[in-house]
Amino acid sequence: MNFFKTLFLLTALTLLLVFAGGALGGQQGMMTALVFACVMNLGAYWFSDKIVLAMYRAQALSESDAPAVYRIVRELTEKAGMPMPRIFRIPSEAPNAFATGRNPRHAVVAVTEGILRLLEEEELKGVLGHELAHVQHRDILIASVAATIAGAVSMLSSMARWALMFGGGRRSDREGGANPLVLLITAIVAPFAALLIQLAVSRSREFGADEGGAQLAGNPLGLASALRKLDAGSRRTPMVEANPTTAHLFIVNPLRGGGIVKLFSTHPPVEERIERLERLSRSPKLGPH
Repeated sequence: MNFFKTLFLLTALTLLLVFAGGALGGQQGMMTALVFACVMNLGAYWFSDKIVLAMYRAQALSESDAPAVYRIVRELTEKAGMPMPRIFRIPSEAPNAFATGRNPRHAVVAVTEGILRLLEEEELKGVLGHELAHVQHRDILIASVAATIAGAVSMLSSMARWALMFGGGRRSDREGGANPLVLLITAIVAPFAALLIQLAVSRSREFGADEGGAQLAGNPLGLASALRKLDAGSRRTPMVEANPTTAHLFIVNPLRGGGIVKLFSTHPPVEERIERLERLSRSPKLGPH
């Protein structure tokens, strides 16, 4: 179900991009927008891990420095039939973690210094299972594609605003100009719609990774307990260096705020995630070990 929901949302984003390109330049604008999005997605596909790791000054974590982390990841990857990912450490006291990389053979799992100090082993196992589930589900690629298309839509809507300001929509369609009403709709509605679709993609994948990670670790309550601690810990020690463009990668939202900020969070409410994990723990097929 998650797969079809994600496919539907990505299709909606692509159609929104085509609409925005068509509003600016007709059929040629549609084709240009699609080509531009493809080029950006190729860049995100090949270099996303290097960009994100450099952004957070992450350094390779050796097995001698974190034997428990390596032992847990090795156990989980063997159970899942996945290659061993590279493991990195982020020099931050904010408790958090993320996975990146274009596929399981080029995956990276990054953990902050804060999360290693905060969590017990069973909780850390749940978190690492969650991140490996993201890798297994190809969520990093999906998130990169969604972010890239949404960014392209926002850029086109900005161009539409400039076109309206400088009279780009005054000519008639017969003369080759853009319809001013379509330009106005594109400028106002398109970026908002793109944001909502991107958020829906991110939230849907988080639920899937929670379930997949809990099943991989064998104990949904371990991940539920970790989420409680991470949510409270990230409020006490926010990640000041967090970038909004990469917030969706982390297991809990590194950006803090209430009101409208919370409404447009890339992550579903932690309380809802915990409730789902607790229900999963009562399943006859999977309970706490």
